[in-house]
Amino acid sequence: MSDKNKPSKIILEPDQRKQLVNLERRFLLRGGLTLGAVAMLSGCNLQDGDEVDRVLWAMSHWNDRVQAWLFRKDKLAQTYREDQITRPFRFNAFYPEYNVPDIDIPNYRLEVSGKVDKKAPWTLEQLQRLPQAGQITRLICIEGWSAIGQWRGIPLKTFLQHIGADLTAKYVGFKCDDRYYSSIDMATALHPQTILALEFDHKPLPPDFGYPLRLRVPTKLGFKNAKHIAALFVTDQNPGGYWEDQGYNDFSGI
Repeated sequence: MSDKNKPSKIILEPDQRKQLVNLERRFLLRGGLTLGAVAMLSGCNLQDGDEVDRVLWAMSHWNDRVQAWLFRKDKLAQTYREDQITRPFRFNAFYPEYNVPDIDIPNYRLEVSGKVDKKAPWTLEQLQRLPQAGQITRLICIEGWSAIGQWRGIPLKTFLQHIGADLTAKYVGFKCDDRYYSSIDMATALHPQTILALEFDHKPLPPDFGYPLRLRVPTKLGFKNAKHIAALFVTDQNPGGYWEDQGYNDFSGI
């Protein structure tokens, strides 16, 4: 086929892309319904969005409970050598790269709230003085690609201990400067490989990958790794997330 006869590539705006992802997920879940789930749908018109959505949400919550039950807090994600790092590392977000937020670093403060004793905000310098840990791990995207990167930052467990967080609470939530938001269960927050990353590839975290602070949690899918974190809070109520509130699996462990 000649170049002039090739179909042009369709570029979707973020809202269009979001709608397409939701539609694809809906068809995927419908196609994967078990016999039991189909029985649950008996009497429902598969065109009836409200009834189908209720079943799909029930299935998603059931998957969350099973994954949480299977999760082992002492099992580590695979690590890699430096020569296995993916270069260039891939950018991904719910917006195009030219919309990466411009953070006012000198005035940056990490807000802390919820079930914690110390609610004072943290400067970037204060965060950098906390104990750090490094890792070379694979980020796995729900879109089907993966990339190996080198990260260094504060173990989230260490930070939670510093702020006097209630470690028996159920969730840690994150609000971000790019309008993203997400959350993880407390067991994952306390996992030894879950860090608040400040560096990427031996350098300060670059804008494309979430500066000045991002969550790196290699036991979860990529969309759980919130970037440009502006606020952290501890709660017993499930805070949801940008994609989770649109139907993505909440636990999303790998």
